[in-house]
Amino acid sequence: MPRINLLPWREEQRKERKLAFGVAIGGATLAALVAMGATYMMFGSMIDAQDARNERLREEIKLLDKQIEEINNLESSKQKFIARMEIIEKLQRSRPEIVHLFDEIVRQLPEGVYLTGVKQTDKRLKFDGIAQSSTRVSTFMRNIGGSEWLRNPELEVIQVQNGQAVSGSSFTLFAEQVSNVGNDADGKKAPGKLASRGAP
Repeated sequence: MPRINLLPWREEQRKERKLAFGVAIGGATLAALVAMGATYMMFGSMIDAQDARNERLREEIKLLDKQIEEINNLESSKQKFIARMEIIEKLQRSRPEIVHLFDEIVRQLPEGVYLTGVKQTDKRLKFDGIAQSSTRVSTFMRNIGGSEWLRNPELEVIQVQNGQAVSGSSFTLFAEQVSNVGNDADGKKAPGKLASRGAP
């Protein structure tokens, strides 16, 4: 019976398998390296793009912060301007008050009372004068109490003058000015009331 030696064939097959396995391992390793490189490049590109977006956002935030600061400054300037305009408007509306005040003093001054001095400190008025009698001073105080432009009469002192050029009683009286600016911006309401009251 003939004998066939299979060892060289098996050895050759084993070598081929080892070679194929080595090639497969090398290919897999190369594919893994290529995949890793591609992944690294892709993530690097994504990180770079995100960094660029973040930098753009930081620049936009700085620009918005600057604009917000400018808006706040404008708002502050606007409030100051409005307050200044309100003061100017109030002063404009209060200019006729002094005319109405003097007119009211003349209207409320009863016969037999003469003023020798009028002094105003803020809204407080001081009247120095001479009256023929204390009753005239009381009438003057009642007129002030019912006035549109004066209120809160306070008599500080009244003295009877003897041997003076003008006979009568000297007095010092205080009152407060009533501001009618808020009632009528054009200053037309108070004069109409005064005209309807007439002289006492």
